[in-house]
Amino acid sequence: MSIDANGDVTLQGVSLRSLPKVSLHDHLDGALRPATIIELADVIGLDIPESDPRALGRWFAKQSDSGSLVEYLKTFDLTTAVMQTKEGLTRVAREFVQDLAADGVIYGEVRWAPEQHLARGLTLEQTVEAVQQGIEEGEDAADRDGRSIRVGQLITAMRHTDRALEIAELAVDFRGRGAVGFDIAGPEDGFPPSNHRAAFDYLAENFFPVTVHAGEAAGPASIRSALLDGRALRLGHGVRIAEDLQVITQEGDEVQVQFGDLARWVRDREIPLELSPSSNLQTGAIAAWGNTMVDHPFDLLYQLGFAVTVNVDNRTMSATSLTRELALLVEAFEYDLDDLETFQFNAAAAAFLPVEEREELVEMIAEGFDA
Repeated sequence: MSIDANGDVTLQGVSLRSLPKVSLHDHLDGALRPATIIELADVIGLDIPESDPRALGRWFAKQSDSGSLVEYLKTFDLTTAVMQTKEGLTRVAREFVQDLAADGVIYGEVRWAPEQHLARGLTLEQTVEAVQQGIEEGEDAADRDGRSIRVGQLITAMRHTDRALEIAELAVDFRGRGAVGFDIAGPEDGFPPSNHRAAFDYLAENFFPVTVHAGEAAGPASIRSALLDGRALRLGHGVRIAEDLQVITQEGDEVQVQFGDLARWVRDREIPLELSPSSNLQTGAIAAWGNTMVDHPFDLLYQLGFAVTVNVDNRTMSATSLTRELALLVEAFEYDLDDLETFQFNAAAAAFLPVEEREELVEMIAEGFDA
């Protein structure tokens, strides 16, 4: 692997940025351009810690690298503050899509919580419409630049509030108008999916796809609740499923592992894990295994046959991109292009799309990697 003067990472003679990618776990309020934050803050008269884009980017990275999900989430107070108007939401969504396309993403899902964007008088419906307008503008702009991308909304409820059923109804209302799935986010520990069983029952009754943040700041019990109470089709992060694995012996690259019932179920049912390597380090999600990328259980889960996918979580907070996350994994675990292609196949198969469209994504990925 090599890095050129422009910062582009090359593996086996191929630019990682040029490869077709699928992004499943990417927060809208965690993906703002620092320059946009500064401009939007100026419009609404909001004080911010830095007035220079580079300095503000460094501020986010420093504040986010705390080892605590609770502290990490505090940085979102600033980003959500500039996303309280139609214009702000539309611009952020448009740039979100354009930045994905520039990174080689051909399909993405953007998760965000409408209930956090009502401070300046917007209704829940107006926030979703504003974001969808921005997504469509971003898709059109990418097309003009010769980059094809499609992005769907994951309408998200905050797990520490009591609006999940209302947000679930909102998501179903916007089915076919941008919304492709539902999620719950926010502080995980102490706020299990079981608290929102009525919302998940409603979504199941309406056959609406669900992913749930679980296995990040809480362990296997949270994952169990996501699967049983939330009927989750994917696990947001899910990295702590590795706590349900017991390493019996390890000699070099050879590892003998005993599966717990939960881990075996997730592996055997091919329930996708939305792993976010840099974010998992920043929030302490992998503290049980270490604090460097090589300690991340990503490779263990991959080698054991789990449906692993690679994600950014929050591009601004982690100062990252999908290309960078792939490069970090290559550096840590010596993956080759075949491995990276597998991760994209896993993500395409897990996308909240009709099977025909998922098959088209798989073909686009195969063609891109072959080329």
